[in-house]
Amino acid sequence: MDTIKEMYDLSQSIAGAYFQEYTYPWEVLPFIGQWIMEIGKTLSTDEYDRKGDNIWIAKTANVYPTAYINGPAIIGKGAEVRHCAFIRGNAIVGEGAVVGNSTELKNVILFNKVQVPHYNYVGDSVLGFKAHMGAGSITSNVKSDKTNVTVSCGGEKIETGLKKFGAMLGDEVEVGCNSVLNPGTVIGKNSNIYPLSMVRGYVPSRSIYKTKGEVVEKRY
Repeated sequence: MDTIKEMYDLSQSIAGAYFQEYTYPWEVLPFIGQWIMEIGKTLSTDEYDRKGDNIWIAKTANVYPTAYINGPAIIGKGAEVRHCAFIRGNAIVGEGAVVGNSTELKNVILFNKVQVPHYNYVGDSVLGFKAHMGAGSITSNVKSDKTNVTVSCGGEKIETGLKKFGAMLGDEVEVGCNSVLNPGTVIGKNSNIYPLSMVRGYVPSRSIYKTKGEVVEKRY
């Protein structure tokens, strides 16, 4: 199982330093709101506007007037929050990231340059530097039986202690259109997920996920 250090370039998030005391990325999920409050207090008023209830928006960000942002939230420099985006709170949108038309975010960290540009739902998740989710792809963050989420890896199940846990995407992960990332999905950096996939468990770094049971190593 990849650790935080193996999955993420921590210099590519305003919250990167906070990750360093944890081993696995899902361990940060309960603390996102708290971190936003702490980081927000340190942001320069020359670079960020504070709006509403603990919402910090970079002056260089482009937030469409039809987007809705609930705090606590940080919208980074050069980010774009498009038409009818719905940010429900506890969200960090990294520098140069794109939150697209009708995309919904909740309790998430998007590293710099992440793109969730078309009809995506991303909840209780962390998306690494330059990760991209194709149109209609979503993270499912609650099991149907409402029990705690586990992560399946190598025939073993890792207990997370979390009832809400969507997906952890490493740097430069590509998720194909209309894919569903089931609760507890962890995808290592530089991996690709085929369109229309239903993914569960752990996908190693530098892999191509074609179907369940057919995951191949990248050779380029």
